[in-house]
Amino acid sequence: MPTYAIGDIQGCELELHRLLERIRFDPGADHLWFAGDLVNRGPDSLGVLRLVRSLDACSVVVLGNHDLHLLALAAGNQKHAQKSTLQAVLEAPDREELLDWLRRRPLLHHDSAKGYTLIHAGLPPQWTLRDARACAGEVETALRGSDWRDFLSAMYGNEPSRWSPALTGIDRLRFITNCLTRLRYCTADGALALKEKSLPANCPAGLFPWFQCPGRQTRTARIIFGHWSALGYWDQDNVWGIDSGCLWGGSLTAVRVRKSKPIEPLHLPCAGYLTPGEDGD
Repeated sequence: MPTYAIGDIQGCELELHRLLERIRFDPGADHLWFAGDLVNRGPDSLGVLRLVRSLDACSVVVLGNHDLHLLALAAGNQKHAQKSTLQAVLEAPDREELLDWLRRRPLLHHDSAKGYTLIHAGLPPQWTLRDARACAGEVETALRGSDWRDFLSAMYGNEPSRWSPALTGIDRLRFITNCLTRLRYCTADGALALKEKSLPANCPAGLFPWFQCPGRQTRTARIIFGHWSALGYWDQDNVWGIDSGCLWGGSLTAVRVRKSKPIEPLHLPCAGYLTPGEDGD
């Protein structure tokens, strides 16, 4: 059964259809991993949600920051609403079914047979893979519980910036969420630098891409991630970055995931809907 991981789609339904045609996707035999950010800023977030949900039996979706933003809007949190192109989803007749499906997606997927882990953004250096899986489960429990709106109402913010096992409540959930859905850079001692979005060659002294942070506990784990469109396709440091900027005129990337052979990338060139240099968080 071939498995393909697909990078950030962000509402680009036409490109997703074309990519599935390029890999000759067979829902009866193949499996898909989606690295999050299904929605927002592209032309058809509603179409992407409907398509990916229809593939639920043969796919895994991890949540990205834009997916959580959609859920936050639906829960009544209007922060950053002006940056959204999600009204069609919020007004759709099948809105509740789509949103209920979306908030039950995981933040991390680990495949022990293939030996890969899928996340949207990054992991802090202090976490082992076991820590990451447990922490992701805490946020998943909050999203699936009866108080999910309360979590989403307090989700936004950059603090706390440093991990401690003693963190509790919304501070703990916010830190975990920021790592898994927003992280690009850390300091040498593991503090999150969430405002920094430059390329690694231009980042300020003292900051490291999360996957190059000194002492990273997951350096032997094989991790696939999205989120960092400016970085483009990345296959170093035992990690694979597969957000290659479809929304920004780059490409939509799929990689074939196999245990005993190297990952094989396929890049579908895209026309783009936004100008590179706009806020890409």
